[in-house]
This record gives sequence, C-alpha cells and structure tokens, in this order.
Amino acid sequence: MSQDRKTSLLAIAISASLILATGVQAADAGVKAGVGGKSVPMSTVPTKAFKGRELAKRARISLPEARAIALKMHPGTVTDEELEAERGGSGLRYSFDIKEARGTFEVGVDAATGKVLENKLEGLVHD
Repeated sequence: MSQDRKTSLLAIAISASLILATGVQAADAGVKAGVGGKSVPMSTVPTKAFKGRELAKRARISLPEARAIALKMHPGTVTDEELEAERGGSGLRYSFDIKEARGTFEVGVDAATGKVLENKLEGLVHD
C-alpha cells in the first residue's frame, strides 16, 4: 500500500472517530430530538444510567425517541429511565420519571409503537 493511500485511510478513520464522538457528546449534552416534526429537549440523564439495555434489541423505538415522546407530555427533568418487560401494549415499554413544577410524573412509552401507555403523577417528592 502506498504512503498516500495509508495517509488517506488514516485521515478517514480519524474523521469518522471525531464525528462519532461529537454525536455522542451532543446526545449527552441534551441536544434536541425531533418527534412528529417538533423538537423537544432531551434528558440530562446520562445514557449509562439507562436500565434494561439488554432488552433494547427488541425495541422498535429508540431510547432518545421514547424520551422525546415522554418529555413532550411533561417538559421537565428526567430523573430515571428504563426499558422493561411489562404487561400492556407490546409488552415492552420505556418508563421515565419526569420531575416538573407540579411533581414527578411516571410516563410509560410502548417500545414498539411509541404510544403513551402510562402518564401519572407520582407526587411532589419522589424517592
């Protein structure tokens, strides 16, 4: 392989790494995600706090999409998020605890359809 070819491949690899790293940083920094033509702020909960990753292969809706749907229902701060197998809907749902001025809401989003399955006020203080 020529030196020019090696240099070009190295430049491509570095560029791809930087693009990927920028996307991850943007997601962790709370960049807006689009849902239904509208953008809503994403959670400040780091992705590593996500419970139920092993179930993600079965989900048709991604975590960021489900989070955006939940935050559309209750703009606030996501304090907990998980993917869980639970009765109702497709049997697989994302569950979000969202803290806002009126209290903490639990919002469940079907991982197959994106339909809101649960939307309830948990109280002013959430443990």
